[in-house]
Amino acid sequence: MREATTSTHHNGGSLTRSRLYSGKSHGIRSNSAERPLLVPSPASFSTSSQYSDPGDWEVNSNLAISAFSELPSKDFGVNQHMIINQEFKEALRQILWGFRAPIRYAFAYGSGVFPQSGSAPGSSQCHPSAPAAIKNMQQGQGKMIDFIFGVSYSQHWHSLNLSQHRDHYSGLGSLGSYLVSQTQDNLGAGVYFNPYVTVNGTLIKYGVVNLDTLCQDLSQWDTLYLAGRLQKPVKILRDHPRVRLANQMNLLSAVRVALLLLPEQFSEFELYGTIAAISYMGDIRMALPTEDPRKVNNIVSGQMANFRRLYAPLIENLPNVTFNDRRCTQEDWIDDPDANVRLTQDMDPVKRGNMVRRLPESFREKLYFQYQSRYEIPRAEFNKMMKESNDKDPEMVRRRQGGQFEQRIASDASLQKEVRTSITKTIRWPSSVQSAKGLLTSGFARTWRYVREKQDKYKQSGKNPPPKSEESSSKTTKQE
Repeated sequence: MREATTSTHHNGGSLTRSRLYSGKSHGIRSNSAERPLLVPSPASFSTSSQYSDPGDWEVNSNLAISAFSELPSKDFGVNQHMIINQEFKEALRQILWGFRAPIRYAFAYGSGVFPQSGSAPGSSQCHPSAPAAIKNMQQGQGKMIDFIFGVSYSQHWHSLNLSQHRDHYSGLGSLGSYLVSQTQDNLGAGVYFNPYVTVNGTLIKYGVVNLDTLCQDLSQWDTLYLAGRLQKPVKILRDHPRVRLANQMNLLSAVRVALLLLPEQFSEFELYGTIAAISYMGDIRMALPTEDPRKVNNIVSGQMANFRRLYAPLIENLPNVTFNDRRCTQEDWIDDPDANVRLTQDMDPVKRGNMVRRLPESFREKLYFQYQSRYEIPRAEFNKMMKESNDKDPEMVRRRQGGQFEQRIASDASLQKEVRTSITKTIRWPSSVQSAKGLLTSGFARTWRYVREKQDKYKQSGKNPPPKSEESSSKTTKQE
């Protein structure tokens, strides 16, 4: 494995780059998404710019790629691959082989895969006859395992799956694959869920989404329904070059939005908590007695190392935010789940204006509309201002650099409120329709079971010990 010999200096000391997270050493290769990940040695995590440099690749992204060799670099996006127990990963992959319909991209997520601090326990009777690796990982407290399947052609996929797994579908399946695919693609966020089905003796829920819909949400934030899930650690079981590229854009966008919501100095816990909370803003389920109000805290508290693996390479290559903690000078901090280091961001309005300009297009338009209304700019004048801004400096537009309007937004005292409002407007309608769609796709019995179990978890959540707070989760010696 190659060694990184440079050090990046910050105000609080230096952050020594650890050994490169090499695709060769860990089984992730540009031309294969199915090779196994090997468990890395400590300090094998890397913040090397060759993996996630937000330079020309972000400006000139081509989401029409079809091969891993077309990605910006050989190891591009390996930060998205979480390391989990090898036997558990193989058991999850065996579940995918239970489907004859072609799955192009797949990930497992949720508390059934990544334990959450303080979450309600599952049931030992959850899985009829799950493999030993799944039982061992869930430690007898069985929880349904959630999957998302990315497919090329929705109707074709459901046609094949209905012929193999008719029992996975509600009565809607009797009306044929065309109506099923139309329900998937045209209602809510473009996902069709089949919950409470058993594959390989394991109780699972799987959502089916067209790859085009998935990449569109990751790159543009149309609904944030899928982008929000991938902003948190997931276990990718089948990778796809288009999705890997689009998701790297999604992760960068999540960091930028979080920075717009955070003060000049903040902790890792605050950063990851802000990112994890994005997908829950505006979600109608959070307003009902069906979700643990401490869900975000639970997720982040139990997965600090995974969040760091996901985001630290991106942070290292952004010009306006730095790790600023003496703990970073110690080689083991990268893999320490209890570390909670400090960060500092540059509050210069020019740099923050650039962040605003680089937000996902659909989301950015909502934020611009908020400020057009806030500043009472007539629509015609606003359109003219936007056009003149684009025509004035083509190079600035190509590099996605903010102008006076973006800098004014970045300096506005109400920025945090307006960003949150834009997130809520993005999420509320699709997530509400998606929830209502569950009655069609899951049927009344399974929907009622899902709601009842969520309510039970909500009631039990208050009885569980509170998760580690930001302060107690830190072994960091904060700057003096």
